[in-house]
Amino acid sequence: MTETAFTVSALNEYIKGLFDLDPLLGRVAVKGELSNYKIYPSGHHYFTLKDAESSIRCVMFRSSAGKLRFRPESGMSVTATGRVSVYPRDGAYQLYVSDLMPEGAGDLQVAFEQLKAKLAAEGLFDPAHKKPLPAFPRRVAVITSGAGAAVHDIIRVLGRRWPLAKILVLPVRVQGAEAPPEIVGAIRYANRWQVADVIITGRGGGSMEDLWAFNDERVARAIYQSEIPVVSAVGHEPDVTISDYVADRRAATPSNAAEIVGPDMEEVAAWAAQTNIRLGQAMAKKLDTLSRRLSELAARPALTDPEVYLGTKRMALDYARSNLTAAGEKRTGEKRRAYVALAAKLDALSPLKVLSRGYAIAEKDGAALRTAAQAHKGDKINVRLSGGSLDCLVEEVHDGEKRDDV
Repeated sequence: MTETAFTVSALNEYIKGLFDLDPLLGRVAVKGELSNYKIYPSGHHYFTLKDAESSIRCVMFRSSAGKLRFRPESGMSVTATGRVSVYPRDGAYQLYVSDLMPEGAGDLQVAFEQLKAKLAAEGLFDPAHKKPLPAFPRRVAVITSGAGAAVHDIIRVLGRRWPLAKILVLPVRVQGAEAPPEIVGAIRYANRWQVADVIITGRGGGSMEDLWAFNDERVARAIYQSEIPVVSAVGHEPDVTISDYVADRRAATPSNAAEIVGPDMEEVAAWAAQTNIRLGQAMAKKLDTLSRRLSELAARPALTDPEVYLGTKRMALDYARSNLTAAGEKRTGEKRRAYVALAAKLDALSPLKVLSRGYAIAEKDGAALRTAAQAHKGDKINVRLSGGSLDCLVEEVHDGEKRDDV
């Protein structure tokens, strides 16, 4: 029996054909844990799907990966759907994945939680960034489907509650792949041209799939960047979207958004009437107070009899001047007496005063001599007296000890 010899490539192609002809391997769902998940610049995703005992190499081409709504990560439990085939170049079989579904939760829920965590970490939900809504808006921009029930509900409620506002509808698609860029474009248009004081964006209720446009990251960032306050009104009360977290105010329904944005005209009118009454009462009270004050001023002597008033003031001025003059003279006398006393003390301490009592001051070279030892025989000294001075020549110096011995 002659054996057939294959080339490596031919053998791999043959085995690949066997895999491709197997209907079970043509579309199979495999559960496992993602490992070594990598995204290449080409857009293809490569990873390993494993369980406790085995693993299989997987690839998801760019066309399929672009449809993912969540971000796959290593360690995530998933169900991968695709076909098993052989890669002829390596002779290894692998799973060509066309769809990934997270275990325990749908892909939309996982994508929602991932985006929510990402934007929260960036601070897009921070209350400090929330802008206040205008109390009495003149223009309201409504970004929603032009044919849906939501726009009619908003127009009806606003028309009833706050008919003074001008409503500008910017129609967009609110479902499908085209919806997010249209919503983003409408928000940016409203801001660029400042067409409104406040924006309402949203749609009526539906499934998570139906509401997904308002979980789009592009829409969330456009709302966050809007200079005009944005009210998010998506679905019904239980429905919560990423747009609700980012918006300056969340409304339970589109109708509720209109109630939040537009004050009740009747309540405003009642408030204005009450304010008018309080203002009138406050003005009347103020006028009454001023009238009494005017009467009090008019009854004062300065106005009723100016001559008497001025005479009284003149008397007070004379009295004050007399007191001031007396105080000044008293103060001057005290200072004069203090001066005389200080002058007497200074005179008593003057060296010249000592000379008048018969004493003299001996000076040598202009300096007073305190002891005999400061002078020497032959020195010329000056002796100052009360009535003049003497120029003397020292013939002999006697210090205190020599005099004691005499």
